[in-house]
Amino acid sequence: MIPDKPLDGITVVDAASLYAGPLTAMMLGDFGAEVIKVEHPERGDSLREFGDYPEELSWKWVNRNKKSVPLDLHEESGQEIFKDLVADADVLVENFRPGTLEEWGVGWGTLSALNDDLVMVRVTGFGQTGPYKDRPGFGTLVEAMSGYAYSTGQADGPPTLPPTAMADAISALHSTYATVMALYWRDVHGGSGQYVDSSILDTMFGMLGDHVIEYGQKGIDHKRSGNRSSRTAPRNTYQTKDDRWVAISGSSQSIAERILRTVGGDELASDPRFRTMQDRLENVEELDAIIAAWMCEHTRDEVIETFEEHEAAIGPVNNMADIFADPHFAERDAVIHVDNENGESVPMRGVFPKLSATPGEVNHPGPSLGSHALSVITDRTDRTEADVWRLAVEGVTTFGGESCD
Repeated sequence: MIPDKPLDGITVVDAASLYAGPLTAMMLGDFGAEVIKVEHPERGDSLREFGDYPEELSWKWVNRNKKSVPLDLHEESGQEIFKDLVADADVLVENFRPGTLEEWGVGWGTLSALNDDLVMVRVTGFGQTGPYKDRPGFGTLVEAMSGYAYSTGQADGPPTLPPTAMADAISALHSTYATVMALYWRDVHGGSGQYVDSSILDTMFGMLGDHVIEYGQKGIDHKRSGNRSSRTAPRNTYQTKDDRWVAISGSSQSIAERILRTVGGDELASDPRFRTMQDRLENVEELDAIIAAWMCEHTRDEVIETFEEHEAAIGPVNNMADIFADPHFAERDAVIHVDNENGESVPMRGVFPKLSATPGEVNHPGPSLGSHALSVITDRTDRTEADVWRLAVEGVTTFGGESCD
């Protein structure tokens, strides 16, 4: 029987915290994998207390579809249950500092001996090797060290960090496709399990591919240029008459000509200062001033309507209110509403990419701490309900919403 989801039958143990590792497990879970979330029995994943919101908002979407099974991995009894869970799993995602799991007796050597089919995804800030491997790794640090912040921001302003967990999300995407490749090699080509060394710094640095080759070949080190580009003109954000903003990019000659014709007619499109891309880059100040002046004379809706009539590329600078009201986002299920354990509807980002035959789905938001401890431990190990109750009393696990009656 063909499964409904591409990863049906795959079991993932998620022993990571915050973003990069849990996002990897989330994406696998979106497409059918059973994800067992191992977190500390007292405080849970740090994401439960992240931000200013007591409602665990980040937790709800990053840990959707997962089963919460708290275990104290400092304790031998917790380590033994962990080994039993991993022994029957396909994937383990973890983001402890290199060597931590080995100190607890549940490192790659031990776990792969128990399960030679295991794909172990080790997500860290700086990787399992190298002089920085023992440093605490957070996305903010990586966004700075990778070269991203250095080249981002206004020319006369400071290096600029993104307002989201960008490095973690990029790392999670790389980790997810690495996991699927490892499973494919194991299951299709008759290979074995293996571990994935996924460094947040590596993957963030990899997003700057053009910067790498340009510096290596020509010694060009990208400086901050705001919303402009060293390769494309016009390319910027512009304020409209109603104090809204739009973005344009004339990355091809035909699009650039359409933008110029929209803003200034044939006269501007044929102006020798702006005839070629090189001309436009050399005269970008004058070009930006002309476009900005035109934008200020029209509302955002008028600007977008006029640009679309001329088939000139443009996009509004949306805020969340714009996105929630946008029919395109709605039709693409970019925002979905999922009922939590209390029947409350929780809005969150949708599932993507979209597979035509085996689309992903979200069954529930991130669960309460220990919601699945009793059922998972008794189903997947030889512990009885009484054993699990004793472990809860000892602080090795916790039940959350379950009962031992």
